[in-house]
Amino acid sequence: MDTAPLPLFPLFADLRGRRVLVVGGGAVARRKLEPLLAAGARVVVGAPRLDADVAALWAEGRIEHLAGRFTPDWLDGAWLVVAATDEGAVNRAVAAAAEARRIWANVVDDLELSSYQSPARIERGPLQIAISSGGGAPMLARYLREKLETELDESIGALATLLLHERARIRQRHPRLPERRRFFEKLLAGPVAERFRAGDAAGARAAFESALGEAPPSRDIGTVALVGAGPGDPGLLTLRALRLLNQADVILHDRLVGPGVLALARRDAEFIEVGKQAANHHVTQDGIHALMLEHARAGRRVVRLKGGDPFVFGRGGEELEFLHAHGIAFEVVPGVTAALACAAYAGVPLTHRDHAQSVRFVTAHCKDSLDTLDWRALAQEKQTLAVYMGVAGLASFRDRLLAHGRAASTPFALVENGSRPEQRVVIGTLDRLPETAAAHAVQSPALLILGEVAALATTLHWFGTEPLQERVQVHFPEPVPAIADAA
Repeated sequence: MDTAPLPLFPLFADLRGRRVLVVGGGAVARRKLEPLLAAGARVVVGAPRLDADVAALWAEGRIEHLAGRFTPDWLDGAWLVVAATDEGAVNRAVAAAAEARRIWANVVDDLELSSYQSPARIERGPLQIAISSGGGAPMLARYLREKLETELDESIGALATLLLHERARIRQRHPRLPERRRFFEKLLAGPVAERFRAGDAAGARAAFESALGEAPPSRDIGTVALVGAGPGDPGLLTLRALRLLNQADVILHDRLVGPGVLALARRDAEFIEVGKQAANHHVTQDGIHALMLEHARAGRRVVRLKGGDPFVFGRGGEELEFLHAHGIAFEVVPGVTAALACAAYAGVPLTHRDHAQSVRFVTAHCKDSLDTLDWRALAQEKQTLAVYMGVAGLASFRDRLLAHGRAASTPFALVENGSRPEQRVVIGTLDRLPETAAAHAVQSPALLILGEVAALATTLHWFGTEPLQERVQVHFPEPVPAIADAA
């Protein structure tokens, strides 16, 4: 049973003029007061005594003081409450009273009693970035805040202030959301931010006025980008792929594109699954073509997000031919294809000076595709086969290779869910390929690597669990020298 805590819902509260109760008058309470006062809250501190710093705030008229020990009526009219005493019983009483009145409460250093958490914050003018670990790892949140503090230039605050003040003019000039989004993308990548970084506020203002004065396009021009999502690990996305995912209006994605990749895309984009798998076409290829055309002609930026690489068994060529025939502008962003990623994450070099001088990418999803392959060439030694196929065809694949002379002792590695946390690698020899796969219930998505190099998975694996194998003797080449770069 999954016992992982649910994530907190991020929320920025407008506390201007609203009553916030802080119970406690010591150093811990003092740390909580400044951000509340900065947000314009009407802060009331309840405590028998105030330390010198808190008392100074009271003397300056910046806070109110309720003298004495906590009673539930202190919560009257409060929007938020912070319990910051060193007495557990008092903190529990505050939390219980707040819960009864449906008032959000933060009990310092007590995750269980708190109904909200105070995040680590980065401030750049009106721009705020909040980081939360759900209260479970505050030092991690602070560490990330410190990292971001060094990477986010102070000039971002000036830029944020400008955009806040000019929001109404921007909306009036660009009333339609797609048009306004394009304006911001062009503006933020242009000279306005550069001039602020250079300390030239007047130059930044002039650049902004120039950008705002440009005539909006008479009509939006839609585009399609074929983007390779890689095999599953979001860290394998290219920077260009990430940029396009954050600009997309519509994302047409394959079934096997994982949630980690989709989570990096723009949250308000329209996501349409168009996945296809053997014997179950959720959306036909013609249907995918029609969706690309429909959304591009409507002026939207479409990302056709494909697992692996669009041009390696991804039918990307067919989709570009369709777009070209209909006059739709397009681009292609390559991705890490499954053969490269699965081999790398399984510790299997596809080529090796001693074992494999070539590698072949093969697809064998059905009997018809098997019949089109050059089996005599595939059965040759000293080469690696990277086979994209349904696991149901393993027996036929094994039989045809053996019939054309490939050695029964040739090692294989089946990589299931390559590069993902649930990756499994199953190894064995060609003569037992389907039986070994069945013994370990290998399922799609899985890639077959066949050749002498597959034996190296036993010694070079580095990601996930150790390779699995059937309880039979498996031949591995000896000796296994260190891998050297090609001359």
